[in-house]
Amino acid sequence: MEIVNITKTYDANFVRQVEEESGQNMSLCYQCGNCTAGCPYTFVYDIPVNQIMRLVQTGQKETVLKCKSLWLCATCESCTTRCPNNIDVAHIMDVLRHMARREGYAPVPTVKSFWDSFLSSVENNGRVFEIGLLASYITKTGRFWTDVDLGPKVLPKGKMHFTPPQIQGKEEVKKIFNRFKEESRK
Repeated sequence: MEIVNITKTYDANFVRQVEEESGQNMSLCYQCGNCTAGCPYTFVYDIPVNQIMRLVQTGQKETVLKCKSLWLCATCESCTTRCPNNIDVAHIMDVLRHMARREGYAPVPTVKSFWDSFLSSVENNGRVFEIGLLASYITKTGRFWTDVDLGPKVLPKGKMHFTPPQIQGKEEVKKIFNRFKEESRK
């Protein structure tokens, strides 16, 4: 485990930015560990959730934004539900993921590629278009043969379609993405 010297690398602006974007008070976290204990993905994280919270409190911007855990978080909200101080930990993780993306941190390029492909699919179609998502992901990563054996098992079930879904409210979803992009530019 890497030792972090918190006296030399404290970034007060980072702490303030996380609090502003998340609407959460980071000083309320007293490291009880309930968030980590309830997280179903702790076993794959390089830094557990409670340690991410502590690193944010101590202004360790680079360490936090480089960690793989941000990209592996499913935002299932187990951490938020278990927090005795009602901190929306899942939202903080989401904010950190957005910050990492904005600032070019991508410790797991394939996960970021999947995340980008997923968001692009939702933005363009109003919901996920699985085949389009798969095509975009494969194009970005070059992982053509990784799960090719799953195709014959999935396609006959009729759950994946070759054309994007036609849904009501597609333009409203696009407006949400546009609003987010406008806010991000400010």
